Amino acid sequence: MGAWLAGAASADSFDAVRLQIEQARVEQGIPSLAVAVTRRGKIVWEEGFGWADREHQVRATQHTMYSIASISKPITTTALMALVQAGKIDLEGPVNDYLGAAKLRARVGDARDATVRRVANHTSGLPMHVQFFFADEPERAPSRDETILRYGQLLMLPGERHNYSNLGYGVLDAVITHVSGMPYADFVRQEVFVKLGMTHSSVGIEPRLASYQAIRYDTSGAPLPDYDFDHPGASAVYASAHDLARFAMFHLKDHLADQRAILSDASIDEMQRATTNTSKFGPGYGYGVGWSTQERADGYRVVMHTGSMPGVSASLSFVPTEDVALVLLSNSRASLEPIREAIMKKLLPRWNTPPKPAPQPPIAFTATPELSGQWRGTLQTYAGELPLELEIRPDGDVHLRLAQQPAVLLNEVSFKDGLLVGKAQGDLGIADANRHRSYALYFELKLRGDVLNGAVAAVDLGPRTLALAQWAEVRRVNSE
Repeated sequence: MGAWLAGAASADSFDAVRLQIEQARVEQGIPSLAVAVTRRGKIVWEEGFGWADREHQVRATQHTMYSIASISKPITTTALMALVQAGKIDLEGPVNDYLGAAKLRARVGDARDATVRRVANHTSGLPMHVQFFFADEPERAPSRDETILRYGQLLMLPGERHNYSNLGYGVLDAVITHVSGMPYADFVRQEVFVKLGMTHSSVGIEPRLASYQAIRYDTSGAPLPDYDFDHPGASAVYASAHDLARFAMFHLKDHLADQRAILSDASIDEMQRATTNTSKFGPGYGYGVGWSTQERADGYRVVMHTGSMPGVSASLSFVPTEDVALVLLSNSRASLEPIREAIMKKLLPRWNTPPKPAPQPPIAFTATPELSGQWRGTLQTYAGELPLELEIRPDGDVHLRLAQQPAVLLNEVSFKDGLLVGKAQGDLGIADANRHRSYALYFELKLRGDVLNGAVAAVDLGPRTLALAQWAEVRRVNSE
């Protein structure tokens, strides 16, 4: 049942949304969903719908602990900022200054330019990275040092562009461990969850909290095996809707009497200050220290983060000027946006849902003279080097040969802002990728004079998602 506090709107205010939630559960096969809404420092609605654990008939409540995927990121950076505020970390300092023996390595540029802030706002030059380890598979997550040694390479110039990277937050959880002298999970529990009164939150599921866990379900409705990460700071937190509402009220500077002021208001503002533009996600978007922001056409500024991975959909958003926050959590991949929009319209009179832009037909790729020709070099992985050849023809066909593998076409090719993008079939030749039965190779190569270099990633967008990037560099043959 819903829980209501004094000063809230009437209990009937969200009845239409309740019906919408139940309809979405039926139409999308959503096992459960939990919601929490805050206004002016009070939780005005919190409720669970459906089954947290369908097999054991455990109903969802506002205290059910959901896997929250990338909403882990602002929790990680809240812990990070506590160390910044204590003078133990400099946001503008090189992140390598706060790591152990395993350091980031620059393939382009200078690793010292990969600052703590740039890692936190996804502009350090680190590539895409997703690696899950399921309980029904033999492989287990490596140490953080091993992950950094294998994948901690700057494949773009630090500060060159925003490139969302879970690996960066694996690096930040290593920073927290190294600087604090405590395991990341223990530091977050002690310095964030305990002090903010988040009693149903943990990194992973602690045994004492196991009865509150929402089981993750796949798109067919089957329960997923538990899974772990080599980037916990990006993805590993569990939290209830109630606790995330408390977390949002802290970041709204509501100064609840039963919460410790673990960050100053100035530190909270610094986290919410966008320091890179992410307009590729929509007009007005930016990213700060663990938070995404949007300056909306209707005049509201929203601070938010979402999360999505196998068996998880999560959304946390708040509007500082209106002192309003909304949490939506589900234990399956679900479309939460219509529910979020309906609630925001109830809370904020000017909230206007913009029409979705019409899909644009793909633009046919035609090679410019600077790209046309033969390119040769190597794909360098942690397991060794593979010869790599590209033939970029004037008509737009791009032929690719990797080592002794059959020649293939690079598909879905585009070239914008000096970045050649495409995908092809192929074998990256590393055990981490080859434990997946099938994946595609995604190319993101930056043109730098007579050199194309950047990331080639093994990507599987299936139910057991994968994205592992390594370094490639090819040179125009006639420039050798």
